[in-house]
Amino acid sequence: MTTNDDYYFQALGPDRFTPTHHVSGGWNPAEQHIAPALGLITHLIDRDRQARGGGHLAIGRVSFDILGVLAMDAFEAHINVIRPGKTIELVEVRLRQAGRDAVLARCWLMQQYDTARTAGTAFAPMPPLNSLGPAQLGDVWPGGFVRSVELRRESPAPGEARSWVRPQVALLPDTEVGPVARLMGLVDVANGLSPRVLPKEALFPNLDLTAHLFREPAGDWMGFDTKVSFGKHGVGLTHSVIHDIEGPLGIVSQALTVRPTQ
Repeated sequence: MTTNDDYYFQALGPDRFTPTHHVSGGWNPAEQHIAPALGLITHLIDRDRQARGGGHLAIGRVSFDILGVLAMDAFEAHINVIRPGKTIELVEVRLRQAGRDAVLARCWLMQQYDTARTAGTAFAPMPPLNSLGPAQLGDVWPGGFVRSVELRRESPAPGEARSWVRPQVALLPDTEVGPVARLMGLVDVANGLSPRVLPKEALFPNLDLTAHLFREPAGDWMGFDTKVSFGKHGVGLTHSVIHDIEGPLGIVSQALTVRPTQ
């Protein structure tokens, strides 16, 4: 593990990476927060797409199954194009560490067309960035990742929040990262923005994350209109509408395993 202050990962090769201290997690600082890894996966999908001449395809959906924790050690990525095509593609990425799969991702890439005349959404707008006060995720959560983001938030009730968030470090040093990869490196933070209970009362890690996007994000600040639900038998859901400075752009959902500690 390095201690550089400028990025989340250092490349050890084209498909092998090691985390910096900014990646340490909120449930256990000895483990990686999964958010930066999801951004890295999306960046590798972008890189592979460009290398294969698929720059005209846009990411419409990306889903991540979190099979286990990632220690604060090196890991590698394996990419496979399951369904190649000129108008749609399905790409799979596996993150592996110590001989086992830790994250399995699948991404749908779609042909882009001019649909400006019919563009629109029924999602409600976010409060303006400057209307929300600054907040610190580090007041509730340990680890480096939550301290690497800038946050503005209003939370009218437990399990409900409207937040503007942006990272303060880069994904990789000296590397151009696309807007969707930057967003995917941030979206897993949604589960901690306004939990229904404090972490000392219950564990509620997410087992997956699925994002559906109807356009690419713009700018550094991302808005989260988040609602968290717990069922009666240990299953929960964190659901967010994602925004940028231009308005809504998609949704992200996370399935939670809720485990009382008291």
